[in-house]
Amino acid sequence: MLDNRFDPAAVEGRIYEAWVEADAFKAGRPERVHAEPYCIVIPPPNVTGSLHMGHALNNTLQDVLARFERMRGKDVLWQVGTDHAGIATQMVVERQLAERQQPTRREMGRAAFVERIWAWKDESGGTIINQLKRLGASCDWSRERFTMDEGLSRAVLKVFVRLYKQGLIYKDKRLVNWDPKFQSAISDLEVVQVEVKGHLWHFRYPLDGGVTYQHPVAFDEAGKPTEYETRDYIVVATTRPETMLGDTAVAVHPDDERYRGLVGKFVRLPLVGRLVPIVADAYSDPTKGTGAVKITPAHDFNDFEVGKRAGVPMINVLDAEARLTLSGNAEFLEGAVDGPDLHAVLALSGHSREAARKAIVALMEERGLLDKIEPHAHTVPHGDRSNVVIEPWLTDQWYVDAHTLAQPALKAVRDGRTTFVPKNWEKTYFEWLENIQPWCISRQLWWGHQIPAWYGPDGSVFVEETEEAALASALAHCVQAGIITDEQARDYAKHPEKAGGLITRDEDVLDTWFSSALWPFSTLGWPDQTRELERFYPTSVLITGFDIIFFWVARMMMMGLHFMDGQIPFKDVYIHALVRDEKGAKMSKSKGNVIDPLSLIEEYGADALRFTLAAMAAQGRDIKLATSRVEGYRNFATKLWNAARFAEMNGCTRVPTYEPKKVELAVNRWILSELQQAQEDITACIEAYRFNEAAGAAYRFVWNIFCDWYLELAKPVFMSADNPWQAETRATTAFVLDEILKLLHPFMPFLTEELWRLTAGEGLRRPAMLALTQWPKLSGLKAPAAAEEIGWLIDLVTEIRSVRAEMNVPAGAQIPLVLVDASSLTQTRTEVWMDALTRLARLSGVSFADAAPAGAVQVVVQGETAALPLAGIIDMDAEVVRLTKELGKTHDELDKIEKKLGNPDFIARAKEEVIDEQRERRDAAQARAAKIVDALGRLGKAG
Repeated sequence: MLDNRFDPAAVEGRIYEAWVEADAFKAGRPERVHAEPYCIVIPPPNVTGSLHMGHALNNTLQDVLARFERMRGKDVLWQVGTDHAGIATQMVVERQLAERQQPTRREMGRAAFVERIWAWKDESGGTIINQLKRLGASCDWSRERFTMDEGLSRAVLKVFVRLYKQGLIYKDKRLVNWDPKFQSAISDLEVVQVEVKGHLWHFRYPLDGGVTYQHPVAFDEAGKPTEYETRDYIVVATTRPETMLGDTAVAVHPDDERYRGLVGKFVRLPLVGRLVPIVADAYSDPTKGTGAVKITPAHDFNDFEVGKRAGVPMINVLDAEARLTLSGNAEFLEGAVDGPDLHAVLALSGHSREAARKAIVALMEERGLLDKIEPHAHTVPHGDRSNVVIEPWLTDQWYVDAHTLAQPALKAVRDGRTTFVPKNWEKTYFEWLENIQPWCISRQLWWGHQIPAWYGPDGSVFVEETEEAALASALAHCVQAGIITDEQARDYAKHPEKAGGLITRDEDVLDTWFSSALWPFSTLGWPDQTRELERFYPTSVLITGFDIIFFWVARMMMMGLHFMDGQIPFKDVYIHALVRDEKGAKMSKSKGNVIDPLSLIEEYGADALRFTLAAMAAQGRDIKLATSRVEGYRNFATKLWNAARFAEMNGCTRVPTYEPKKVELAVNRWILSELQQAQEDITACIEAYRFNEAAGAAYRFVWNIFCDWYLELAKPVFMSADNPWQAETRATTAFVLDEILKLLHPFMPFLTEELWRLTAGEGLRRPAMLALTQWPKLSGLKAPAAAEEIGWLIDLVTEIRSVRAEMNVPAGAQIPLVLVDASSLTQTRTEVWMDALTRLARLSGVSFADAAPAGAVQVVVQGETAALPLAGIIDMDAEVVRLTKELGKTHDELDKIEKKLGNPDFIARAKEEVIDEQRERRDAAQARAAKIVDALGRLGKAG
């Protein structure tokens, strides 16, 4: 006997353990050895992470597909694993050391620190994996991988070495995002733009050699200069005065008449004395600031490109901690003019960039070179974990020739071998790959894959998979270069310990995105030619967020095509949207609007959260998540549970010999017809990644069709002991309920698995757990005549209920129904369904007439007129007044909304979520107005 209610907390853990014990999620089950393979690789969450709403959405959608295809008989591998998360993990462990007042990373040394991280990982690194299990994720846990485990590390080494020897990995001096706190290069994804209220300092740079020019100072209405003044300086504006010490050019637009005559001339850099050329470059915007910009190639990404085009030096004036490094800086001192100004500047060496900024502004002001200061709000890059200002810094790093690797990745999508869903994301993918820059893959950390590069005594580089191989290469090189003799080389080869110090390993580690770029094939065993690699590569689909199309999706495409003989890593890429709060705002801790998925699971159950996310996952549209929606789908779970209890109480048990195609009663043929349609719709929608439509089709069938209509229409059959259709209806109900559990399983696995167990039938056993049961394959159940007959009944009852609601008919009032000029078919149907019609529509009776009675509200159902004489039941005139007043209010509300949405200033300034809210309010008001107009029309006819 089913309990009164479904308690998720009491059953979810037990059910999950049962799945695991049965190896329900394991790929390669004996009965599926010859089945079609289906593979999804999980976007590996950080080992430091905990489940957030983005994870919940991403993994729910993956699980829907995994469970769906598993039920369709495929050999499903949902490959799971975690990412070692270089900076995040190192930061967690360093913070732990500080809290416990234990030796710092540098005090304990690299080997001991890395060992400490492994200990932390073994103890605390599995949090998110356990949380995924609470969500119901049906991953193959026996194949769990980690980006730093032995097999994946071997793949990383092999890839790095091969790319290096192919000339696709190299070392170069370029600008990187530098985090002064972590003292490491970081990726663009780890940089957040923060708007700050700062200043714009305008400095005067003196022209060299007595050069002057006429600068416009007054203009007419058309913007043409009317007055000029003679200047022997050019004004540049900057938000970062401290970087001026590294200026190597001043750029003006080639078409800017003000400065055209100065191109090719020089300024004398204030405080330093270095001669700096004035160059023409379209990067300078004549409409912004003074139209002249200082160029500091070593400390600004745009300036770096301008500097390359202009061929000017790149002078680094900051160190790894973002302090001025001037004393002994040969590049800075070259061309500098000795004197009091330079000495004052050199005294700032070692100062922080913040202190240096104040000092330089003061020095410029003292010398009369500070033209003006303006308040200036602008975005400043910050490290997402360190929260410090990121410094564009010129440094030696390792790079991948991403441009070369990008060409096959572009072609694969253009050829349709890999498809993006929604397709519009292909444009984003193309734009990034077509303009791709070299990929910086080195990080100045200790936790990660240490770069397999060793340096010889003369600075030569040896890139090999092992130190032994690197030493062998180094010995050969050193003999050829005359650094050691043949005899020494042979001795070192026999006794490597004697060669200590001959080569030293690069201390840097690889960007975590480098190892995760190999994920689709490294997790399957590459570089070994494993059975899993042969069977499951290419994978079937990748589900991920749009924010890592560049960082992960594109790089997996590049690496997969390069190392897997031109085979794509996945056939489809489904890009899901963001989960926002109910007002459409992005969730953030600072806003206090973060919704914790685990809290929702605690309160409403995993199934309710999963169904909510799937039901709202419309392609290309962000999810506005309200707790009320999760509560609503918890009620849906309760509705299904209660329907199963109702079926149980009415003797609806599974009949193994039941043949749905032999059913005769119209209502039973109708529900089977609707069931087949629902199965077809849900299947097609999941196949097309239209998760919201699949969930919507399931919801409509279960709640609206099966619970609200079929069970209501079947009640009289159950309640009548001598009804000849009772056995058929009971068997049909049990059959449909079984099929519902199958159709809902990918979305609500816990509830459906529990009901599957509990509704097996007395003395009967299920042949398999629901997770391993075959997906419905229904055919031959469409019954057009039955569908039309029951459809007529439902439409008629629905229209009557709408009229009752619109006209404020008291809930308990029974009203008459007159069918006007009814056809013989309608009369027959009315006689058959009289009891149901009067019960469901709360009618006092049904009659037939050639014309509608006076004062009756009329509705049209399937082309025929039904009249509801409401005179005496409601005050018709008062209803007209009420509805007219309501319509006026609705129109007033619509006018206000339309004015807002028609205001360009509002559209330009308002947040996206506010605009969306106004549009939703407009749509709701328009729908409400249409209903009122319809109701007034009915009352007009009645009058």
